[in-house]
Amino acid sequence: MMSLPALTPLEHAAFVAAGLLTYIVITRVRRQRRHPYAALAWVMGIAAFPYLGLPLFLVFGTRKVVRPATQRQPMPAGPWAAMAPDWATRLLAALGAAGARPQAAVRFQAEGEHALQAVQAVIGSARHTLDLCTYVLGDDEVGALIAAALAERARAGVRVRLLVDSIGSLKSAHSHDELLKRAGVHTRLFMPALGSPGRGRVNLRNHRKLLIADGARVVGRAQPGQRILHWPRGRAALAGPELHRRGRAGRAGAGTVRRRLAHRPRRAPGAAPGLCRAAGAAGRGAGRRHPCHADTLPAELLPADVALAQWVPSGPDFHEDILHALLVSAAFHAEQRLLLATPYFVPDEGLQEALVLAAKRGLQITLLLPRQSNHRLADWARGRAVRELVEAGVNVRLLPAMLHAKAVVVDDVLALCGSANLDSRSLFINYEAMAAFYGRAQIDWLADWITRTAADGEPASSKPPSWLRDIGEGIVATVAFQL
Repeated sequence: MMSLPALTPLEHAAFVAAGLLTYIVITRVRRQRRHPYAALAWVMGIAAFPYLGLPLFLVFGTRKVVRPATQRQPMPAGPWAAMAPDWATRLLAALGAAGARPQAAVRFQAEGEHALQAVQAVIGSARHTLDLCTYVLGDDEVGALIAAALAERARAGVRVRLLVDSIGSLKSAHSHDELLKRAGVHTRLFMPALGSPGRGRVNLRNHRKLLIADGARVVGRAQPGQRILHWPRGRAALAGPELHRRGRAGRAGAGTVRRRLAHRPRRAPGAAPGLCRAAGAAGRGAGRRHPCHADTLPAELLPADVALAQWVPSGPDFHEDILHALLVSAAFHAEQRLLLATPYFVPDEGLQEALVLAAKRGLQITLLLPRQSNHRLADWARGRAVRELVEAGVNVRLLPAMLHAKAVVVDDVLALCGSANLDSRSLFINYEAMAAFYGRAQIDWLADWITRTAADGEPASSKPPSWLRDIGEGIVATVAFQL
């Protein structure tokens, strides 16, 4: 039996030093800001276990890909520009997000069956192109229905493209591959786990979910899965609200927004160009670049009750952490209320401090969480942050069922919903996307849903945990940036 060569203490120390130097150089050269917990975890891991820690960093350590300089976007103009709060539009423009545009129609769904019907209707309406970007295509009844619908459109001559995250699709394996390939669906895996491990991108996952038909009709949060059909009291998720039975929680859901163009059925109003750019960026992660084109809705065709929406992507393909910046800014600019719903609450210190200060200055904050999510480590990691918020006066409500909604309402001027959780992985590592709404009808809809759903939960406690729980939470917190 061959034995590994023994290293002298000096050689071992040199390897540790080389590992730490590699971490510093890569982090500094790429200008990758890291949460203190993340930096500490990597440094300790490389120092204590250099022969394991350094390879892991090289495989998983990248937080950003190519970091081009931020291209400042022009400020919105036109009759609808005054609808959006100035602080939000200026910030998003400075961070490179395309401006808000009026939508011909915005429709939210709050029932699982209706969510599935909306996805099927958009798929069935496609006549030229159909693009689906999702974290997972479930190996279940609903996943089979969506796969069959995609195959049917491809056989009808529609160019169908499916982008699925390689890690998210591990459980579903390749159950739909044969059907999709035979029908002519162009399927790609996003950043295959074994594709480029030396580039450190294995940890960058695509969590964006969108379905685009003919560049004109859009369903966000389109993530087909079985549990979309089975919600307690018939409630489910389209446009944010998602409730799962405990023990059956999953990544189900189907879309946040549906936009339909009444005057020109083959082109999307406003927000579609931003959607297409985000879809194209995600496609590059799979090794392909897909063109996508859309026009805006002429000002003379704007209805009186125009819905103003903006596509707000964030992730490794952007120089800035756009969603995190917007949330922190919202906490400081809000004057009356801040409503938040998320399945996983693992904020970084900046977002946590912003929420605490907002509560202390009298802002009415409601945070909606599941009492027990489908990720137990995330539940442990949130403990200290939740207790601190409760002590500051935040109304934290714990729901008896799994909540998978991601929604934020700021006063009566801004609402967000989409794919991003309020945790460090979503805000700093994953490819994510939210839709921002500035119309009063859309803001009221989401605010009403959060308020009504909060009534079903019980208030979280600020009571200190046992010493064992406190130690466990502290240990989990050291890797919370990965949860």
